[in-house]
Amino acid sequence: MNPATRHEPLRPGQPPTGWRRWFPHPVLSLQLGLTWLLLAHSLALAHLLAALLLAWAVPRLLAPFLGDASRLHWPSVLRLVAVVLWDIVVANVTVARLTLGPMQRLQPAWLRLPLATDHARVNALLASIITMTPGTVSAVIDERRGELLVHALNCDDAAAMVADMKARYEAALLRVFRVDLNAARGAPFKE
Repeated sequence: MNPATRHEPLRPGQPPTGWRRWFPHPVLSLQLGLTWLLLAHSLALAHLLAALLLAWAVPRLLAPFLGDASRLHWPSVLRLVAVVLWDIVVANVTVARLTLGPMQRLQPAWLRLPLATDHARVNALLASIITMTPGTVSAVIDERRGELLVHALNCDDAAAMVADMKARYEAALLRVFRVDLNAARGAPFKE
């Protein structure tokens, strides 16, 4: 690929150019267009035009509120989705077993998970993934300390649980969003 035509992340305040100007959030555009067609349950020309109009207009109108679209590493996205879905299934069975058994076995704990980056999307998604997984709830992202406060329903070893969350979710999110920890804290990879 020619480096001159490759999309570079926009600097704050820099107007988008090329196709990014017309479709500032291509994934959102695709989702909106497909959702419209699925809801309409038709591929008639009128519905195709309406889907195209929605896919173009809504992201353009929301672009100032959404910020710049992130460049994602799609193989890492697919791996992360598979890991999270598997962990949700396993955690559901584990939580069911724990809650249906004797309550004396439960060892609830508060965990402080140190965040590797100040990348807002990585940290917000990390908190969401932890909350979606049964048995754990993210309580607060402490930006000043760079920590995520997590409550675990049952935790034998806090350090091992924190290390597992960092290895399974945070490291994967850093790859998804191409965050380079060796550069400035939370800076995207330079390709």
